Amino acid sequence: MKKQVLNTLHHSVFNIHYHLVLVTKYRRRCITPEVAAYLELQYKRLLETWDCELLECNGEPDHLHLLISANPKIQPSKMVNSLKTATSRLVRKEFSEHLSKFYCKPVFYSRSYCLVSCGGAPLESVKQYLDQQEWFD
Repeated sequence: MKKQVLNTLHHSVFNIHYHLVLVTKYRRRCITPEVAAYLELQYKRLLETWDCELLECNGEPDHLHLLISANPKIQPSKMVNSLKTATSRLVRKEFSEHLSKFYCKPVFYSRSYCLVSCGGAPLESVKQYLDQQEWFD
């Protein structure tokens, strides 16, 4: 069994991972390998400023999957919205000619996203462990 690595802050230890799925506006298939590589660099750079880490980034022409090691100091919704806002602006600036074939307006992502916590023990294992705990006498 692989030993779990825990991160630390002053008074806490944590291991938080998120699987984030970002979809392009109208599911337009505008993400080329070059766009994906550029976005991956920007995700890494931005996440590092929040003491988070991009572990994996992959996807298809209309969506990207990110595996993020997160910090408990940052709210997940704020992290996602900041990532989307900043990278949308940057990718539209860097690939304006390419994206103009897909969008008339300055957009890139859909308003929605999918964020799932992952890692650690399966939920059933945690439930079973908690059921086995006994109250103090």
